[in-house]
Amino acid sequence: MTGQAVVLGSGTSTGVPTLRCACPVCTSADPRDRRLRPSLWLSYGGHQVVIDTTPDFRTQALRAGMPALDAVLYTHSHADHIMGLDDIRPFNFGRPDPLPVYASAATLTDLRRVFQYVFDAAYTASAIPRIAAHELRGPVDLFGVTFEPLEVLHGELPVLAYRFGPNAYVTDVSAIPDAARARLRGLDLLILDALRLRPHPTHLHLAAALDIVAELAPRRTYFTHIAHELGHAATEAALPAGVHLAFDGLRLDIEL
Repeated sequence: MTGQAVVLGSGTSTGVPTLRCACPVCTSADPRDRRLRPSLWLSYGGHQVVIDTTPDFRTQALRAGMPALDAVLYTHSHADHIMGLDDIRPFNFGRPDPLPVYASAATLTDLRRVFQYVFDAAYTASAIPRIAAHELRGPVDLFGVTFEPLEVLHGELPVLAYRFGPNAYVTDVSAIPDAARARLRGLDLLILDALRLRPHPTHLHLAAALDIVAELAPRRTYFTHIAHELGHAATEAALPAGVHLAFDGLRLDIEL
């Protein structure tokens, strides 16, 4: 099966431009330097799956022309990855069943706390997202494609990366344990966190991300969760063959 991966957002938690900043990247005229918060849309076999609903989700879905939504997967519960959950409501319209949402137990606990009204069956004051929450305990089949959750580390916080076919999405990561590395070797496509030039306690910086790419040897790599230290054109020109910076709206053909 073939499909398409669409980078809905390639930016860090503050987005780029960043508030109160007038650096060369934040003031760049290159549209690839305008980055919303990090998320991925996968379209295949007439189905639509999103990884993370960012605070920019409505804007991202409109801009990308997302026609429907069939499932959401979450990497973790930080604000830049979950706060667009309420914006799934239009995708509920005309849908007879709740939208399935998949996440770790810890992330589901946080979703229930932050979006208490979504999970409160007695709440009828207005339209709310209708979701069916599923705790991930292992791989899950979504419309004929297996999504394999892989535990990686975001500083000291365990978060989920996802492998789907010969592809993987690994955002908000500073270390990849051996078990996950074994499942990330030799991919066709790796989308990987690469925040900035300087080391960071909870994200890979560019040099560390390149070291991981050299070890895992994917055919194609796109870096995401990019801060305003990395200008697109200059950074892209310095990357090795097969390695690129992602940008908002990037569409990639994938095998599943």
